[in-house]
Amino acid sequence: MLVTFSSDTHANIIMFGDVAQRLLRMMGHSGVVPGAILAADVPAALARLQGALEKEPSGDAGQASTAGAGGGGKETEEVQPVSIVHRALPLIDLLAEAARKQRDVMWK
Repeated sequence: MLVTFSSDTHANIIMFGDVAQRLLRMMGHSGVVPGAILAADVPAALARLQGALEKEPSGDAGQASTAGAGGGGKETEEVQPVSIVHRALPLIDLLAEAARKQRDVMWK
């Protein structure tokens, strides 16, 4: 499932459903899709999200090695997962812009 966040002040943000629902819960919502935040509630949701993200690990320590193609398993490349903190950045931008311009935020 994909979740699209939208506001009148920002380009749409599309995220995988599990990531979007996790971020919604960090903002103090149930994670139900579809949904909305009224303009008056956007600053508080943004503050809750930022506060929750400050408690998250950065994701830099979780490196894994995989065998390189054609190298017979001798070559490795490091794969770094994308942390929830980095995944949240586009949504933080959308929320901040919506808060500045006092606009609602919706997701579906």
